[in-house]
Amino acid sequence: MNGLTRGGDVIGISNRLGDVLGNVVESKLLREVKEHPAKVNHLAIIMDGNRRFAWSKALETNLGHKMGKMKLEQVLDWVLELEIRYFTVYALSTENLNRPDVELGGLFNLYIEGLKDIADDERIHQNKVRVKIIGRRELLPDSVNEAIDYAEQKTAEYNDFTFIVCLAYGSREEMLGAIKSIAEDHCSGKLALDSIDEEEVSRRLYTAEMPDPDLVIRTSGEERISNFLLWQMAYSELYFTDVFWPSFSKKELLKAIQTYQARKRRFGE
Repeated sequence: MNGLTRGGDVIGISNRLGDVLGNVVESKLLREVKEHPAKVNHLAIIMDGNRRFAWSKALETNLGHKMGKMKLEQVLDWVLELEIRYFTVYALSTENLNRPDVELGGLFNLYIEGLKDIADDERIHQNKVRVKIIGRRELLPDSVNEAIDYAEQKTAEYNDFTFIVCLAYGSREEMLGAIKSIAEDHCSGKLALDSIDEEEVSRRLYTAEMPDPDLVIRTSGEERISNFLLWQMAYSELYFTDVFWPSFSKKELLKAIQTYQARKRRFGE
């Protein structure tokens, strides 16, 4: 029994030591990231892996999505701590709308709950965070649109930080809308052919009021863009990590930003 006790004590001490060392490393990373002259002004994340996380733990799919929602709330705190002014997340693509009704129903309920929680969160108001939802809202249930209106209206006057959620979003559809708008204005004589340039296209996208992403992170080990901000991320730095979204850590975020800071952005030059 004494041997077992001593063995348990050693394991406990080892675990605590690991936690302390982990905290030291994270604090060092945080300090280095905040002191570095290269800042991330707009961070975008493709939050991937909720379902696979759940399946790997023998959990129901919707529980994986719920844990993903909780992770997003946590990451938003880290983003505010790092003073990143624009934070965009890919929550639901137009392709995702083809998933089973049961799964979509659970997701819609989480969006309603999450948007209302954000709109009422004191941290959002203390930090003057504007909440903006982009995508094809007409494809979403009325209950989700009501929650979107609630969150956007309660934060409409803020401009210190902007939190953008992509719901029922597809970048190709977004660009098609911009092309059609430009074509209509050109045909009616409102827009000269020589006036159609990159800035004109950007002004007609959902993201017209914000800068392009500096850094785009995708979780879960997939290394593709998946119809996300295709125009906007032309010169963004990309970072892929193997961890599923619910397991995404502050250390992983700091590593991604530190990788970005170590790169030399050329913007095609």
